[in-house]
Amino acid sequence: MLTSTSTEVLEIQTTKAPEFIDITEEVEKFVEDRELENGALVVFSRHTTAAIRINEHESLLLKDMADFIKAFARKDEYYRHNDFSIRTENMTEDEVPNGHAHCQSLGMGASETIPVIDGELQLGNWQRVFLIELDHARTRSVILQVIGE
Repeated sequence: MLTSTSTEVLEIQTTKAPEFIDITEEVEKFVEDRELENGALVVFSRHTTAAIRINEHESLLLKDMADFIKAFARKDEYYRHNDFSIRTENMTEDEVPNGHAHCQSLGMGASETIPVIDGELQLGNWQRVFLIELDHARTRSVILQVIGE
């Protein structure tokens, strides 16, 4: 049996934070188009202030999860990362105070790995794949990569 890999980058425009963007259909289409029988799919965010998580897509739960994220690392707290009078590392011309978003991402993670068996992602009945914006509206890159046969 020949093992192969395939990769694609999704560019996703976010509109606010926190925002849960369901990318399950794009992920499923990627696997389907590769005709992968058995293997694994990695869904990876290339950002330190956006996360990839699997959870249920239910409107009241999404509001609960957004409230949880906001409470986990509040935007109005003091973050040394946001104090541009003392911070000297990794600064850009368009730098924004986003220490809260970095701290929020610590509890979430940048990727998920999903098994593929007999050509199908092994997501549970209610499981959906989300890109979660934690910072502000912008274009995000999500890497999809499968390995298998």
